[in-house]
Amino acid sequence: MITKFIDREKDLGFFKRRYEEASAQVIVLYGRRRVGKSRLIQEFIRNKRSVYHLASRTVPQLQIGDFMASAARELDDDRIPDLKTDWEVVFKHLTESEDRTIIAIDEFPYLIESDKGVTGTFQRIIDLYISKSRLFLILCGSSVGMMETEVLGHKSPLYGRRTGQWKLEPMRFRQIAEFLPEYSSEELVNAYSAVGGVPFYINRFEDSRDIFGNILEKILEKGEILNEEGEFLLREELREPKTYFSILRAIGFGNTKFSNIMNYTGLDRNSMTRYLDILRTLGFVRRDVPVTEKSPEKSKKGLYYVDDNYLNFWFRFVFPHRSEIEEDPAEVLETLIKPYYNQFVGRSFENISKQFLQDLNRGDVLPFKFLRIGRWWHRDKEIDIVALNSETKEILLVECKWKKLGENDALGVLHRLKEKSKHVQWHNGSRSEYYGIIAKEMAGKEDLRRGGAVAFDLGDFFSR
Repeated sequence: MITKFIDREKDLGFFKRRYEEASAQVIVLYGRRRVGKSRLIQEFIRNKRSVYHLASRTVPQLQIGDFMASAARELDDDRIPDLKTDWEVVFKHLTESEDRTIIAIDEFPYLIESDKGVTGTFQRIIDLYISKSRLFLILCGSSVGMMETEVLGHKSPLYGRRTGQWKLEPMRFRQIAEFLPEYSSEELVNAYSAVGGVPFYINRFEDSRDIFGNILEKILEKGEILNEEGEFLLREELREPKTYFSILRAIGFGNTKFSNIMNYTGLDRNSMTRYLDILRTLGFVRRDVPVTEKSPEKSKKGLYYVDDNYLNFWFRFVFPHRSEIEEDPAEVLETLIKPYYNQFVGRSFENISKQFLQDLNRGDVLPFKFLRIGRWWHRDKEIDIVALNSETKEILLVECKWKKLGENDALGVLHRLKEKSKHVQWHNGSRSEYYGIIAKEMAGKEDLRRGGAVAFDLGDFFSR
């Protein structure tokens, strides 16, 4: 299945700008698996003098030989096969050309796995040859941990050699509409909650099926890629996957406090801290603190969430029920997923609403330009989204409701929100407050807006 190349203008633009500079470039491209890095490279090098080489897990000599074969074929250079099988010799030859040439090595971590000294070798190549040439080198990798330590880290021989780096992120909610054009806004929310913004995952779904049909056929059915992708992702990145599985399962079931995760898994505090830090570094877990906290990293109010929609779905609904799914996936869908899916989507809708407000913040739609946005809570009080501007002392407090609201319902939500706002300790007495609601569907939006409220529903998400 070929992944559609959709809405990556910003990412592609970065590479185009660097290419037009004409000077030597060493760009590090990284990001989680399946996010579309290879497609981005292929789109960038289209119709340009280039070599795209996908590294493999093999011995060093074969790694170099395979690269030489790729370079000889794609550059139509019959001198390369006669060169010594040596990285430095090959790159010395490649940099002798006066033509702008792109060399993209995909899955560079595989080279590091087979030869720990390869980063030192590429340091010499960059210093001796590439820096004095017009070569455009891309080192790409899916192992985020290895790319951040072995390539970008300050202890790496390559540290300071790159001219730029680009972390390719999953797509945002509004971008996935082009993948599933027949889906309504509500169906898109349901789909995004299950697979997130990873193009490869979205492309598995078909808009001729409803969300539960896709979940059954594309995630629950044995043999489907998304059935075991969660386990594959962790085993590729982590040495002790069983422990991480336990932590992610704990969080997936709603254990968001550090102490609750520790009790669920039986790990001691030091081990738990280390494992959670690794999961955060890899982008699998995030730590939220109330947005009003002055020192987020020092805050004792941190809560942990699976920071990936697909993994969140997989650890909530697939991993704990693999035996039942193997026996009867349709029954699991009916009894263990459908009854809880609306609640599951409700939490995802908060993040989608946050993205929507961030998009609006770039225009002049909101009452003010906010500088920070996030959740807020204190004891038994919680507000879904709070946006702040500490310079102007303005605050926007928003509740997200994954339901249909009548006008009276919306007024009730706003009233309770104003009551909760009294507990938010932030520039008390000198701040300007604004209140809002984002819902699946809401009656009387225009009246609420005329009354000063920020009011949106799904009907607004793709109209702005």
